[in-house]
Amino acid sequence: MYRPVSRMGRLFAAVAFIEAATWAGLLAGMYFKYIPETTELGVQIFGRLHGGAFIAYVAVTLVAAVRLRWRWWVAGVALAASIPPLATAPVEVWLRRTGRLAPRAPAKNAETEMAPVG
Repeated sequence: MYRPVSRMGRLFAAVAFIEAATWAGLLAGMYFKYIPETTELGVQIFGRLHGGAFIAYVAVTLVAAVRLRWRWWVAGVALAASIPPLATAPVEVWLRRTGRLAPRAPAKNAETEMAPVG
């Protein structure tokens, strides 16, 4: 069963899906550009869209890693998923299933554990 997903987790999931979808569009565009050599339009359109989605994915992943307090290796896996085509989708599923997109309780520190004075 899935745990609830935080707002940051939902943003990460949306950007991961967009990054994967633009990868798929770019791959389709590359097929038409290089195999039947009919048009470059798909590469022109999806190349730009994927470039923006890639940058957004990396930025959102870094923010999510901090806000959701991922371990360094989890953040590394999420960042590495931006390189192979369509890998952000299964990584998002893995993060969701393992509860890493769930809201996190505030970190405990000495200030919050001290009794109020007075």
